[in-house]
Formats: sequence, C-alpha cells, structure tokens
Amino acid sequence: MLSVIIPAYNEQDNVENTAKVISGILKEAGIKYELIFVDDGSSDNTWQIINNLADRDISVRGLRFSRNFGKEGAIFAGLRRCTGDCAVVIDCDLQHPPELIPQMVELHAQGYEVVEAVKSSRGKESLAYKMFAKGFYKIMEKSSDVDLDGASDFKLMDRKVINALNELPERITFFRALSSWVGFKTAKIEFQVAPRNAGTSKWKYRKLVKFALNNITSFTNFPMQIVTGLGVIFLVFAVVLGVQSLVRFFSGTAQEGFTTVYLVILLSSSMIMIGLGVIGYYMSKIYEEIKFRPRYIISVDTKDKERKDKIRTDGENG
Repeated sequence: MLSVIIPAYNEQDNVENTAKVISGILKEAGIKYELIFVDDGSSDNTWQIINNLADRDISVRGLRFSRNFGKEGAIFAGLRRCTGDCAVVIDCDLQHPPELIPQMVELHAQGYEVVEAVKSSRGKESLAYKMFAKGFYKIMEKSSDVDLDGASDFKLMDRKVINALNELPERITFFRALSSWVGFKTAKIEFQVAPRNAGTSKWKYRKLVKFALNNITSFTNFPMQIVTGLGVIFLVFAVVLGVQSLVRFFSGTAQEGFTTVYLVILLSSSMIMIGLGVIGYYMSKIYEEIKFRPRYIISVDTKDKERKDKIRTDGENG
C-alpha cells in the first residue's frame, strides 16, 4: 500500500480538490493507497474540510496539530503515522504534479528505495527568490556534501527509509537533506513546478531566511567555518598593519594619532561579536535539542475517532 503524506497549512481552497485529483490518479493506476492530511495548526477551515473528507472516505486520514509547528513537523508526523509499504510526500497546492506518483511507484517496484522528484525549473519565482535558493543549496552542498540543487520534498520512500528517518533523534529536522543523508538506492525524475491550484504561498522572505538559517545550523557547521575564515583574514591583516607600524616607528615616519589603533580595535571587536553571535546561535540550537520537546503535538487523529466510533457501535450491538 502507498501512503501519501500531505502537509496543509491554511489550504482550505486546495484540500478537497487535492484529495480528488490524487485519489483519481491512484485509482486509475490500480494503486492501493491512504491519504494522510496533516493540518499544521491552520486558522481557516482546513481542518473541517479534512475531517469531512475522512468521514466520507475511509482512505483519508487527518492529523491536526495543537498549533503551528511548521512543515518539517507535519512531514515527520505523517511518516510516523503512515502504514504503507512506501510513502510519498507531496504539497497540498499541487505544485508537485501528482501525475508522477504512478511512475514513482513503478520505480519503487524496480528496486529503488528512494525516488526523488527534482525540479527542472523553479516555475514563476522571482529572480531574488531563485538566487536565494541557489545560494542556500550551494552552501549546503559545499558544507555537508549533500547535493540539494533542484531538490524538493516531493519524493517516494520505501518503508526501510521511513523507519530510518523515524529513528533519527534530533528535534530540529530538515527533511529534504535528511532523506538524502540516510542514503539507500535512489532514482531521480524531473518535474516542472506547476502554478498553485488556489491560494497564495505561505513562504515569505523573512520566513525563508529563518528556515535557511535553521537548516544550515542544524545540518552543517558552515557559519563556524565563516568565522574561522574571517579570523584568518583578520590575522593576516593585523600582521601587515603591525609590520607597517613597526617600520614607520623605527624609520621615524610614524604619524601622530591612533587611527591604526582605532581600526584594529574596531575590526577585532567586530570579529569577536560576530564569533560570539554564531557560537550563541549554535548554543541556542543545542539548548532546543537537549530539552527534548516533541517536534509536534497531535490534538486530533481521525483514526482515533474511528476507533472510538467502532467501539461505541460494537458495544451497542453487544
């Protein structure tokens, strides 16, 4: 059986159509499936629609978070609760083409344990957005040896891969990188990012910057390397200034004033503050990890409701 994990945050205009489209494609392909919608603390009618779908269709399951925990938490909640032999993660706005799922299932049947959908183009994104994404992926590749160029969350994983991801203990996760880091036999297929079916993107620039910083610091030590590199550059600069000052002093051409001293103090202070800031950021992440709080809290699971209804019905019949 195939589990389809669909994170949803304020996607009331997309949920019903997404379920209809994916169900139609999988039924036509003869694939047994379950749809797992994870409501990431939506403030609109997303959960009500998911709940209604679950009441009408036994193949639909809904998980509702107690608040907004983010897409990473929604993906891992779906991976933890899914029951299929393999699972596909796909966006609720259908920018990931569900028509590729049967092809992904076919590749899985051929022995591939991860089938990753790679973007051949980034769709109608702004130039600034594309440059930001390119720079982020380049940093991740250089600092962690994980190639994420064109990568997406749209991928199929075998049960072995799902179990491996579920066993990872860290609280701060980056699914796109972790699913590549665990390895396994992988196939790639290309896709073009489709326009959103409805609604607007929830990814604003501030949220993207925070997302990038969290993932870079949780998966690499690149900021530490930057500080070390700047420290080396500053050391070379300080040595040059020191030699220059000594030469002028002994030759009697040293100028009055403390311009050089001011410059050295400002540069060194800036480097120290930047270094402390980076160290403090990593310490904050360590602090978040060692508290060992859950990645998410599920307030409602439609399967639990079904079990209660079944117990109630069995009791009445008895």
